[in-house]
Amino acid sequence: MRIITLFTILLSLLLFSCNTNQPKIYNAADFDIFPNQEKNISPLIASAIEQIKSQSDGKPAVLLFEKGVYNFYPTDATQREYYISNNDQNNPKTVGIALENMENFTIDGAQSDFMFHGRMLPISLLGSKNCTIKNLSIDNPNPQIAQIEVVENDTIKGEITYRLAPWVKYRIEDGKFVAYGENWQHTQGSGIAFEKNTRHLVYRTSDIRVGTKDIIEIEPRLIKAPWKDSRLVPTTIVAMRTWHRPTPGIFMSHNLNTNLKNVTVHFAEGMGLLAQVCENITLEDFNVALRGESDPRYFTTQADATHFSGCKGVISSKGGLYEGMMDDAINVHGTYLKVIERIDDKTLIAKYMHSQAYGFEWGMVGDSVQFVKSQTMELLDGVNSISAITPHDRPTIEGAKEYKISFTTPLPDIIDGQTAIGIENLEWTPEVIFADNIIRNNRARGTLFSTPKLTIIENNLFDHTSGTAILLCGDCNGWYETGACRDVIIRGNTFINSLTNMFQFTNAIISIYPEIPNLKEQTKFFHGGNGAKGVVIENNIFETFDAPIVYAKSLDGLTFTNNTIKHNEDYKPFHWNNAPFLFERVTNITIDNNNFDNGFDPQTDIKHSKIK
Repeated sequence: MRIITLFTILLSLLLFSCNTNQPKIYNAADFDIFPNQEKNISPLIASAIEQIKSQSDGKPAVLLFEKGVYNFYPTDATQREYYISNNDQNNPKTVGIALENMENFTIDGAQSDFMFHGRMLPISLLGSKNCTIKNLSIDNPNPQIAQIEVVENDTIKGEITYRLAPWVKYRIEDGKFVAYGENWQHTQGSGIAFEKNTRHLVYRTSDIRVGTKDIIEIEPRLIKAPWKDSRLVPTTIVAMRTWHRPTPGIFMSHNLNTNLKNVTVHFAEGMGLLAQVCENITLEDFNVALRGESDPRYFTTQADATHFSGCKGVISSKGGLYEGMMDDAINVHGTYLKVIERIDDKTLIAKYMHSQAYGFEWGMVGDSVQFVKSQTMELLDGVNSISAITPHDRPTIEGAKEYKISFTTPLPDIIDGQTAIGIENLEWTPEVIFADNIIRNNRARGTLFSTPKLTIIENNLFDHTSGTAILLCGDCNGWYETGACRDVIIRGNTFINSLTNMFQFTNAIISIYPEIPNLKEQTKFFHGGNGAKGVVIENNIFETFDAPIVYAKSLDGLTFTNNTIKHNEDYKPFHWNNAPFLFERVTNITIDNNNFDNGFDPQTDIKHSKIK
């Protein structure tokens, strides 16, 4: 009897322990949040989150929605001052769901559609740990990109007649097309053209001028404009856009261990997801995508699908669909600060240089850093570390463009505040796994990676990315995005008809293209080296209508093996680069055991460009 009693007590304690680890479920309905109503959810969700945070005290908790459609409006929404990397720095931001200083918290949308009206930042997650967002989509019923269909193109008169998509709100002011919505209005000046049936970008159009001035309204939603472009045949779909990036779909900053699972961004006026100064981010079935094949829209986000600035740990992105966005599916980088003043042998003033990248935390005490000469993109010898760092041009980090930074060891004389020198933070650089994703029918490039940590790009489908499919960059002169890639593995991917258009950095299907103003004077290599493997490209399939496969600049270590290259006649070749392999200052090259359907001659198909 005593043994049974003891066993019962132990079992009860075990069950109690297990139960206490189970998350507490909060139903959205308990906070008067119900689906399929026009009610403004914005103030209700803010109240619900505050109550859950105060009650859960960091213990696991879930806010569970009933499946349906939820409407968020700017009225009575949360207002925040956020400085978001690579987006417009206009404040305050109007936030639909603001999650701040949360721990062990999950939002479960139960496959719901979250509709954000007007100009809003749909979801923010800041200063949080072990949080998950899952089973929901983000959209805007009246997006800031205005879609049209070409009805008639009179190339003799230089006039195009087009019909506006039914959801576009517009008016005509003094002959000018003005798109508008709740708390925004603008006139688009450029656009991206899509083939109606295939949804591919129209061959050799890139960014086009659009007809939005001196227009005539023939009938409601039917416009005639002075607009000459013979490439835009009737039925062409054009996404007319500005270059504004006011907010991403999801903004994350200073988080640890974040999981986004089964989340789809159908539209955002900036990036789909922007994460900065975060550690360990997992994307599982995260999509920036249309609503299936019957979706009347042809576009998704105004810029990148996902963007990671100054993060560390592991970024894992698997099983996603990325389509119709106006830039890369993923962009991973840090930010160079430019040295503008030397205070003493251990102290500098350094500055954010790009207008869309400032105001957020760049570094912390103890972080390792290295210095690079901007003109040649050569690293100075040695690594230093930060002993003190404070904002210099204003009292707070938020909004600061300049930092006063002290270092543990003396600085080289060349860092004098006059020579163009950048600082790279080595602590906030992540490993990346980008696998089993589909990237298709988007503007500019497929993917962009700039991190010295291991980067694996495998088993992805790059289908008509329009520009380069994979770009390895690094730039301390324009975008000021770090840094050198040391270990990159590109394997098991399929590339279908990249390079139907020309954009920045699009020199080949895989383009290893750091910005180096003075390559002739460079003596060290930027990418690869340091005992690393450099870039390994193996077991991929390239289906292409044109010549360029790999372009590389300033790279120590390139392996291209066991790949299959198939040529087709889907488009007419046009690229200025007519070499399968074009190299500028590249060493330790292995190209072996590949299958070229048109044959391969190393003497003519591998070119080393003369450095000017």
